[in-house]
Amino acid sequence: MEAGKIAAYAAQLFDAERNRKSIAPLTNQDAGITVDDAYHIQLENVKKVLALGHTISGKKIGLTSEGIQKQFAVNEPDYGHLYAAMDCKDGNINTGALLQPKIEGEIAFILKADLAGGKVTRDDVLKATDYVVASFEIVDSRIADWKIKLPDTIADNASSGRYVLSSRKFKLSEVDLPKVSMKLFKNQGELVGEGTGAAVLGDPCISVAWLANRLWTYGVTLKAGEVILSGAFSAAPVAVKGDSFRAEFSTLGTVEARFV
Repeated sequence: MEAGKIAAYAAQLFDAERNRKSIAPLTNQDAGITVDDAYHIQLENVKKVLALGHTISGKKIGLTSEGIQKQFAVNEPDYGHLYAAMDCKDGNINTGALLQPKIEGEIAFILKADLAGGKVTRDDVLKATDYVVASFEIVDSRIADWKIKLPDTIADNASSGRYVLSSRKFKLSEVDLPKVSMKLFKNQGELVGEGTGAAVLGDPCISVAWLANRLWTYGVTLKAGEVILSGAFSAAPVAVKGDSFRAEFSTLGTVEARFV
């Protein structure tokens, strides 16, 4: 795709987020848009966000579980960038700053070493990880009514919105990630999702390795100190102002979020 089109589609998404007004799917506007085109659109907006003074705090992997892939009718993972401003340290999510949020329970990796190159393995991820924590990712779409195909969500920074990290830290030697289970509760204890780490490409470490290798295609590296959201355990319920959520993980403890 020519540079002018990439810039134009990036501008649509950038303005949609700033104005909190969704747009038609890019795949409706251009049926020929490819996954590679979409990543270049995403990276165009990364440049814009950094130019405004924001800092990258990590990366997110999306569409890893069967439940999420079925929910959005896609068949492969994707990735997006996280910014420090997305980190909701107190667990409070400003609903008014988002368009149509949903929430996902995940395991977050915090790295102590870079992961680069196109041949990163599970063992490399184990060595590069400082610790893991329970987390929420709040996904949001600038595409109207979540009518997304894979290029739409990729271009839209993998539908990134906000994230919440638990304060309890665990070394990977303390956790069997594929066997970690999660139950997601809404408001007064309604069970709205559950799953295990095995739902995330069989093992969240494999998901992080996939991310490192995919990023390398575009000259992007996972860096020491970054937060890596490894993928949802289950399908993502809708969240509206006034909702509260609690994810209970075996071994990793609990993380909470409130939409205010």
